[in-house]
Amino acid sequence: MIQVGDKLPGVTLHERGEQGLDGYTVAELTAGKTVVFFAVPGAFTPTCSEKHVPGFIAQAAALRAAGVAQVYCVAVNDPFIMRLWAASFGDAAQSIRFLSDGNAAFTEALGMGRDMSNAAMGLRSKRYALIAEDGVVRWLGVDESGLQNASAESVLAALRG
Repeated sequence: MIQVGDKLPGVTLHERGEQGLDGYTVAELTAGKTVVFFAVPGAFTPTCSEKHVPGFIAQAAALRAAGVAQVYCVAVNDPFIMRLWAASFGDAAQSIRFLSDGNAAFTEALGMGRDMSNAAMGLRSKRYALIAEDGVVRWLGVDESGLQNASAESVLAALRG
């Protein structure tokens, strides 16, 4: 599993843009800035939709004030679902970019894969949040269950350190 001080993997994440499928390398997404990635087991799932994403939406201004240039929500879902999920939060979700890790390349490279076959979901991501500065992990919070370590509030506390 990725650790504080490690460089993020050089993989590509995707968005469904107006003109089609857009891919962005993690290096492009993180170059020269402080960013937050938070991952959820699945779009439209209860804790993810009712608590995790809304927490980051509510704290978006505070995260920016603390020096975060961009917040990225990542899930092992396809780009079409991620776009629909983002839209389900309305205009408030404009503060977050919803990125697809549809093939779990990012998730696997981080060591964050989770077999959720028993819930008919297949390979998914663990719930986590991380702060990266210029592509290097500066803080990491992982939740095996619940939402204590990977919440927006936990990220803010780490930034305020």
